[in-house]
Amino acid sequence: MNLFSEELKRHTSAAHEHAEQAGFVTELLAGRMDAGQVAAMLLQNLVIYRSLESALKVNQDPRLAAFADPALMRVEALEKDLDVHYGHDWESKVASGELHVTPGAKAYADELAALGPMSATYLIAHHYVRYLGDLSGGQIISALVQRHYGLGPEGLNFYAFDHIEKIKPYKDAYRTRLDEADFSEIEKQEILHHAVVAFETNRQVFVDLMEHYLELGHGPHGLEQGVELPVVVDQRG
Repeated sequence: MNLFSEELKRHTSAAHEHAEQAGFVTELLAGRMDAGQVAAMLLQNLVIYRSLESALKVNQDPRLAAFADPALMRVEALEKDLDVHYGHDWESKVASGELHVTPGAKAYADELAALGPMSATYLIAHHYVRYLGDLSGGQIISALVQRHYGLGPEGLNFYAFDHIEKIKPYKDAYRTRLDEADFSEIEKQEILHHAVVAFETNRQVFVDLMEHYLELGHGPHGLEQGVELPVVVDQRG
């Protein structure tokens, strides 16, 4: 039996690997940046998740109800994290441009706001790419950045899914819901397409973060020396 969740995993495999090997990710998780870049990544995530979770609230397609689990929602956790990293006035710092929102994150958020409320196939693809990735890689990322940059868990709430007891059974159940969802073959092809694009859209955020990091006068030592860094986050397990 050809399960849709397995087809989705296979279809996005190359795009997934390309995204997770982005220089910013590998440099950050290898400990070659600084704590400010962890905070910068969390800020981009908030911009994205505000649009994603708003779209989930607006889109009335009943097939999305099985996936819109409050235990997954990340906006409140990210807002707590930014309070820790930037202070309680971080919203005004974003508005003034003192805190940098990348073009990729803004474009992604704008696209989610425009397409998410009216397209179930678009929204479920991005839901899959984002939340399953967070569930899979979150514990590893949190542990690495705490080790490398001396951060505490109080500023890394984004990676803590406190209302999900066991991650693997939850992911398995998520994939089962995908398999059982009433999407037509045409709609499934749309989901496959949107999921591949979603990985590239997320990768662009990391590309922009690296460009901004370099503009600030930093050097990506591993990249300069041609070092191939290991992939440390894998959402496919």
